[in-house]
Amino acid sequence: MSAQIKSKTRVRDKGEVFTNPREVNAMLDLVKQETERIDSRFLEPACGNGNFLIEILRRKLEVIKFRYKKSQWEYEKNALIAVMSIYGVDIMQDNIDECIKRLLNLFEDYYKSLFKKQIKTEYLEIVKFVLTKNILCGDALTMKTSVGQPIVFAEWSFVKGSLVQRRDFSYEQLLTKDKNGQQTLLGDFIEKPIKTYPLTHYLDLTKEK
Repeated sequence: MSAQIKSKTRVRDKGEVFTNPREVNAMLDLVKQETERIDSRFLEPACGNGNFLIEILRRKLEVIKFRYKKSQWEYEKNALIAVMSIYGVDIMQDNIDECIKRLLNLFEDYYKSLFKKQIKTEYLEIVKFVLTKNILCGDALTMKTSVGQPIVFAEWSFVKGSLVQRRDFSYEQLLTKDKNGQQTLLGDFIEKPIKTYPLTHYLDLTKEK
């Protein structure tokens, strides 16, 4: 399997390589139905600059464009759900910054191609906010951030039309052990978050404390 690198030093020190798009697509095709389900959650524990997450988001946005291109409200809601379902961790901050930028650029391209004169800048700010909560710098092995704090992910759920419920969970809470003692991800968020936020209109998410 071919891969790309930024530098030999990063490969030596961090084991960093980037999977080529052809291989990314081949692997995602193995779970094609899930990649095209709008609310299906994906976590990439070594996301790099986002090759897998970019393709997952692209596939979801293609489905949303086909289904909801005639309704801006339905498109905005479902496109935001797609973003809310994508998670990533990487040990290098520059990769995280690049990953978020790439995801946001892709999102904007789709959004602006459909609603050129009706785009909402505040909506794009919400998308960026969600990405900064879902794509985090840290070590997936130690489950700690770059400053030694537990990695915490947000679960986002639309309820009651335009209102969103946010619940925060530590990465460690989302792991379980299989019969061989190996850690695997739970299929869904559990019922004991470390923090629950009040119901908030999706355009007010950045105002959360």
